Amino acid sequence: MTEQAAPDRDELPFVAPCKKLSPIAPFRWLRLGIRDLVRAPQHSLAYGLTVAILIASVSLLAWFKGGQWIMYAMLGGFVFIAPLTCIGLYAISAQLERGQDPQMARSARAAWKRHFGNEMIFALALLVIFLVWARAAVMVSVFFPTDGDPTFKDWFMYLGFGSMIGAVFAAVTFSASAFSLPMIMHRDVDSITAIVTSVNAVLRNKRAMIVWLSLVVVLLLLGVATVFVGLIVIIPVIGYAAWHGYLETIIADDFPRHEVGITSVPRNDTVAEGEHTE
Repeated sequence: MTEQAAPDRDELPFVAPCKKLSPIAPFRWLRLGIRDLVRAPQHSLAYGLTVAILIASVSLLAWFKGGQWIMYAMLGGFVFIAPLTCIGLYAISAQLERGQDPQMARSARAAWKRHFGNEMIFALALLVIFLVWARAAVMVSVFFPTDGDPTFKDWFMYLGFGSMIGAVFAAVTFSASAFSLPMIMHRDVDSITAIVTSVNAVLRNKRAMIVWLSLVVVLLLLGVATVFVGLIVIIPVIGYAAWHGYLETIIADDFPRHEVGITSVPRNDTVAEGEHTE
């Protein structure tokens, strides 16, 4: 009993295995995300409203104080902090799965207090990537057309290099964050194990993850196009869907549960079709 309660961390695997996903799996995640939104509408919309106001405020401030290019850069930087903003949504889904009435205080405690150390390490890793990306973006400026009448070739080279570099950093960020924070919330693991697990799962399910990334981008663009109002609903749906995607993809049974908190006990609700049962 003692060994089960306190496993030897040196014997834990370096990475959690993952399932092979169908390319249409992300649509199932969205369906489950919408289901959670319907089951906890007040908490979901309150969370979505808070995040939408944050995104709108930063974007408008950048637009009026620095111009549209700074606004686009800020929205691009949101790619890095977006996973952190969904932690509370993972906690709400976890409560629903365990037959508990969602509570914002409990969600905030689970999201920001119990796992604060690992989350800050993860945030630091994203910050390093963002700083390197910013430096790379500055270096791309050498391709900016300086002639009075730039040609199509000049613009193509400048925008092409910028897009390729941005795509590389976005892919790295997406791979590292797709399943890492849900795993930190779900099991007692360190940030490095969670990040490596996420990257491994993304590489082994490229088609499904391309579909998932495309859905996320389209939904976020739709939310911005509706003057940020659509984000009030879209953000919770994406957060819940990401949680269900983690449960379906990652097999984390070899890692111990948290000693306290929402995920210290197994789920006890009816598991939706296609989800990984604990």
